[in-house]
Amino acid sequence: MRIGLLTEGGYPYLSGDARLWCDRLVRGLEQHEFDIYALSRSERQEGEGWIPLPPQVSRVRTAPLWTAEDDGVVYGRRARRRFAECYGDLAAVLCAGSGATPSDEASVPEADRFASALYGLAELARDEGGLVGALRSETAVRALERACRAPGALRTAREARVPDLLTVAAQLERALRPLSLDWYEDAGLGSVDLCHAASGGFAALPGLLAHHFCGVPLLVTEYGVRLRTHYLTATEASPAVRALLTAFHGRLAAEIYDRAAIVTPGNAHARRWQERCGAGREKLRTVYPGMEAAHFAEVGESPECADPHALVWVGRVEPAKDLVSLLHAFAEVRKAEPKTRLRIVGAPSGPEGAAYLGHCKALAAQLFPDEAEGPHAVGENPVSFEEVGGPELLTLADAYAAGAVTVLSSVVEGFPISLVEAMFCGRATVSTDVGAVVEVIGGTGLVVPPRNPRALAESCVALLRDPERRTRLGAAARARALELFTVEQNIAAFHSLYLEIVSRTPVRRVALDETGAPLPFATPAEAHVPGRWTGGSARVVARGGPGWAAGPPVRATAPVPAREGA
Repeated sequence: MRIGLLTEGGYPYLSGDARLWCDRLVRGLEQHEFDIYALSRSERQEGEGWIPLPPQVSRVRTAPLWTAEDDGVVYGRRARRRFAECYGDLAAVLCAGSGATPSDEASVPEADRFASALYGLAELARDEGGLVGALRSETAVRALERACRAPGALRTAREARVPDLLTVAAQLERALRPLSLDWYEDAGLGSVDLCHAASGGFAALPGLLAHHFCGVPLLVTEYGVRLRTHYLTATEASPAVRALLTAFHGRLAAEIYDRAAIVTPGNAHARRWQERCGAGREKLRTVYPGMEAAHFAEVGESPECADPHALVWVGRVEPAKDLVSLLHAFAEVRKAEPKTRLRIVGAPSGPEGAAYLGHCKALAAQLFPDEAEGPHAVGENPVSFEEVGGPELLTLADAYAAGAVTVLSSVVEGFPISLVEAMFCGRATVSTDVGAVVEVIGGTGLVVPPRNPRALAESCVALLRDPERRTRLGAAARARALELFTVEQNIAAFHSLYLEIVSRTPVRRVALDETGAPLPFATPAEAHVPGRWTGGSARVVARGGPGWAAGPPVRATAPVPAREGA
């Protein structure tokens, strides 16, 4: 089977989201052939290069999402009219708002109108050339302005000013850049058996177009729902900009879920978001992220090596992790168990994380002045801030091995990776009830409300005082993690989904003999694998296509070594 893996800002680059997951998936499914279609996020990411790719990766095609040079395409009068109509319809749908959920009957005409406008722009780009210049033109801004001022438009859209319109137009141009790519021909995504988008949003947009132009089935995997990410990050924009961009991302998500053969959320929390955005329940299959359990096997099989008086927190240092509440909770823990230590292990995430780390260190120094056993001893703070790779904590496994209880104090969380790692290590855990925490824990740890230092402290004290309970919970947590969250179960799940989708996908091409009569079974599933699988006298045309589209048998392009696909 030939898989077109669609990524955005990750694989095959050295840095980025979902890089490790994609690499494990490709290496684990060595019986399949992969073509990588990657959208990069920055010039720096492209400059860092790729990770070593396995031999089953036949071809890599990349395109920058962070920049787009004007291709110099000048539309004629008819093309300009097509663009104005399609872009105007798109803007009108966005200005009509997203008050009704995509699953409501009232929103169905708007969803169809959005899809028609989106594919109309894609067809224009395919017929006339790239959309970069048109999307940056005054025509686009004026169409957006007319939609905002039209009767029935959202109140926030009617309040949009010129800077808001320019911002929205620029964001839409960036979001629609994949429409101008030359990936959607029979020699590109049209030659794969299945498109697998590693995330929603921009990464799935090429899959939508491959489905529209070539009938290629689409599988979408979302471990973090892109619409939710937009809600959390677009907080500084004006109300008009937020309303219009939110409407765009919501409509795009609904269209992706509608066209996809199967959507695989990474947890029930993401699944609820997808259902709310219009994904049908019959398409949803929860597939948990796969993680390497072998790195934590030694610690998990030796729980007695833990310090019985230490609490451990592991993760990226940022405000969403709410280390302030953890420090206040630890102050209560120290009152009940004076010998307890707190080890915070992690590096700051960006400038905001560095500032937050400094604030937490100052708070720790204020709450816990350096303590000394006597007048001539050097004081030591019971709270330590460390990073993996230091002399005491060489690996992540060493970090979890440093304490008897692992704590998670987040106020915002998707899939709690650090929690799963602690479970692999056989550690008892205390976590806040956010994101997919309850689903991951499944009764093998203690869960408390977020931003509640007292409840967090009481749970930590309860486990510190009960070694037998810690051991029991840790063993149950490790068994659950090994059953649900390993790389092996993740790969097996996607292998099964690939076969299911391809088995129920109709043949997209019909082979014809010299007289034009169809040849049943002349195009087997292996026809996309490079080689002569069909007779030389057969002609292949798209099902239902025009007669002039007939031509020689469609074969996959010769594999290009990954190092030459940049």
